[in-house]
Amino acid sequence: MKSPRGRRPSNKPYVIGLTGSLAMGKSQTARLFAAEGVPVHDADAVIQKLYGKGGAAVAKVAQAFPSAVKEGAVDRATLSRLVTGDDAALKKLEALVHPLVIADRDEFLAANRQADMVVLDIPLLLETGADDGIDALVVVSAPASVQRERALKRPGMSEEKFQALLVRQLPDVDKRARADFVIVTDQGLEHAREQVKKALGAIRDKIQKHA
Repeated sequence: MKSPRGRRPSNKPYVIGLTGSLAMGKSQTARLFAAEGVPVHDADAVIQKLYGKGGAAVAKVAQAFPSAVKEGAVDRATLSRLVTGDDAALKKLEALVHPLVIADRDEFLAANRQADMVVLDIPLLLETGADDGIDALVVVSAPASVQRERALKRPGMSEEKFQALLVRQLPDVDKRARADFVIVTDQGLEHAREQVKKALGAIRDKIQKHA
């Protein structure tokens, strides 16, 4: 475990970047941070909202991938099939959706500017260079065998799709090497909760020292 990264004491809130590869347990870990009273911005939840009926991304996706929009909402399974293994299509989709997610994140930070700390839950945080704006990096991890087992239990997941998604992600070992804190999720919920509490304690100590 590294010490949390430094920051100017006048800057608030302290920004915790939460990430982890596919099926590592990141969503559950985000809920553990929220249970400790830390505001959490969930990029996946934002995308779900953007893709739903009336969502800001629906019209954009309909124009670029017409067959992926059904009954006024984006069908994520269809969209996934259209972009998996097609780098050009994936980049087109990212160019449409990422600015909307970033705008929502900026609104979240503005709304929580008086908080001591916040969590930004970003699946591809390191892959997209989003770690430039964070103060501590938390990586969620589990053994590769556990990751694969969890992933293949998901609806619509196949071995081919699993491998295609892994290729897009920085290897877990590299993420762990860059982390300030690693939360392992293969030893039960309470074990993960204790790790979250320990990380938050270290971060609060860091904030107080520079207050």
